[in-house]
Amino acid sequence: MSDRFLSSDEYDEQAHQLYNEGRYDDAIAVLKDGAALYPNSPELQVGLAYAYLAREDYAWARRHFERAITLDHDHEDALAGMVEVLLKLGEHDVALDLCNRILALGYQDDHELMLQLGRAAFREGLLGQAHRFFELTVAHHPDSAEAVACVGYAAHRLGRDADALYWIRRALQLDPHYSEARIYLANLLYDRGETEAALHHLARTEPEEHYDELGLWRYIELRKATSRLRDDDPELLPWLRRLGEIAAAPDDIDLLLAEVEAQQPDGTIRDPNQLELFAALVAELPGMQRRPNHGESHLVATLSGHLYNGSWEEILLQMKAADGEFARASLAEFMAGLARRGQTETGVVIPVTDAEAFIRGSAEAGVLRIIQ
Repeated sequence: MSDRFLSSDEYDEQAHQLYNEGRYDDAIAVLKDGAALYPNSPELQVGLAYAYLAREDYAWARRHFERAITLDHDHEDALAGMVEVLLKLGEHDVALDLCNRILALGYQDDHELMLQLGRAAFREGLLGQAHRFFELTVAHHPDSAEAVACVGYAAHRLGRDADALYWIRRALQLDPHYSEARIYLANLLYDRGETEAALHHLARTEPEEHYDELGLWRYIELRKATSRLRDDDPELLPWLRRLGEIAAAPDDIDLLLAEVEAQQPDGTIRDPNQLELFAALVAELPGMQRRPNHGESHLVATLSGHLYNGSWEEILLQMKAADGEFARASLAEFMAGLARRGQTETGVVIPVTDAEAFIRGSAEAGVLRIIQ
């Protein structure tokens, strides 16, 4: 009795499993067999394209994405994958036009698709576009800690530290166990000189949650400095062990690339103490001067997502009324309590002289966001 033919979906499912295991060559072999039997299946062409993309075979990936789009003009996965390939090949204008087509098709509420486009733009340094797609994701999925954190990462790379602090803390409000966001926040605080706050957050992570040396080194450094621990202190051993697991000795090519990346456009070497998160430079944008607001109405967002509007004093009264711990306290006690709590997590001293100073200081610390 002859073996039955697999359906196109079964070929696609088999290839998916292989892809998820990192067996890209095997996935390509399965998908080629399937495509030979089902040449009009856009899903098999998309699968081939993503497998080639994972292997960084951009020309082949582009060819199969184009075939998939020919078979299904509005196939969202094919369109998004094509954007990734075009960005990798430096065809930014064409890629962004395709992004606009995806939005015109109504896919802006697709959580994974918008994150994919945002990450692709982020990787290629198109930070404004990345921020746009991450914000679209949050607009449709406000409770997605991953999307909220991505807005924060993009804001940081754009030089908007107060916004970055707010969004990353908002992500942690949504998911306190989101270790990637907590480690990013700790590194951001460390770079701002808020070392106590950085240690506060690093201490809430586990060594196994770190996939980069930076946070590990900083935790070890800060724990040794604050508690006067020796290098061989048992408390540091798990952190040192994890550091050894991921800090493999670089080869000659790695050293050469590191030397090239360390050079600035003018040929000088970057300050090694200003370590960059996720091996990326922070954009040096001109500081934006705060414009005086002559109106009395303001709009403020808290980390929990609540919005308050009115004068500074009215906003403060609304915030106090909604706070279970300080609802019956005076305004002065409420501001002092929140300022103490904020300083523990941010290292920033928040002024409590009046409502406006308190709210603006809280926004600078990243525990509030002034929308208007």
